[in-house]
Amino acid sequence: MNPPIAPVPIQRFRGNGRIESTDDLAIEEPLEIRLDYFGREGPEHLSLSITMRTPGQDDELAVGFLVTEGILREPGDLREARPYLPGTSRPGRANVVRVSLQEHVAVDLQRLERNFYTSSSCGVCGKASIEALRTQNPLPPFPEGSPPFFPASLMHHLPERLRVAQEVFDATGGLHASALFDGSGQLVLLREDVGRHNALDKVIGRAFLDGLLPLRNHLLLVSGRVSFELVQKASMAGLPFLAAIGAPSSLAVELAREAGLTLVGFLREGRFNVYSGAWRIT
Repeated sequence: MNPPIAPVPIQRFRGNGRIESTDDLAIEEPLEIRLDYFGREGPEHLSLSITMRTPGQDDELAVGFLVTEGILREPGDLREARPYLPGTSRPGRANVVRVSLQEHVAVDLQRLERNFYTSSSCGVCGKASIEALRTQNPLPPFPEGSPPFFPASLMHHLPERLRVAQEVFDATGGLHASALFDGSGQLVLLREDVGRHNALDKVIGRAFLDGLLPLRNHLLLVSGRVSFELVQKASMAGLPFLAAIGAPSSLAVELAREAGLTLVGFLREGRFNVYSGAWRIT
């Protein structure tokens, strides 16, 4: 697959000089997630969500989104996830992913309408947001003092390992990244996208398809800031540790403490801040 990069003609200014040139930009296109499931009257079809994303790993993005919304919980819940061209049944290069669930999977449409939080500006108060997560997350919160534990010295090496693996960012400078590390600090999985939540959905979707969930012994590093939705997604995937190059929001910290999740911010230049779960860092 070609990298999701679009060359764009530009004019470059250096001092008072102007030259004609091109610049490589990250591609941004809409992706529609369509859901096929079984209702009381038989097969049902639903246009579930539209998100702006960087093309690539669209099946992972859709599956990860459904995992973090509590629809997919076990590998046996999924029948198929594939891109398709509207109006046909054939696979193709398209901005639609069709996810088919097994017949036993119950879909609560009213709950989905209540619980879809796609940005930190959704206007839902913190208490309601945390309560919604508590009711939909099948995984219990981590008790205080519980493993796994990670040495502080390990933290300082992760940003460089993330940065080295960001291939599309090197070409465009315009993508977020989510990276999954094991307990020894080895990179397990990395995904890039114009949307920070999409990059994380791709990581969680791939882990789900590979049978790795819940990610109880892994650490997640994201390239930007941490919003409520990223903590929500990490918690739904069973992650005990979320670190970020940037800052967390107040609601992200509140939710991390509720979930017993270690939350680290400003991880760069040999320093970091711990906002929740400091016992996990030795």
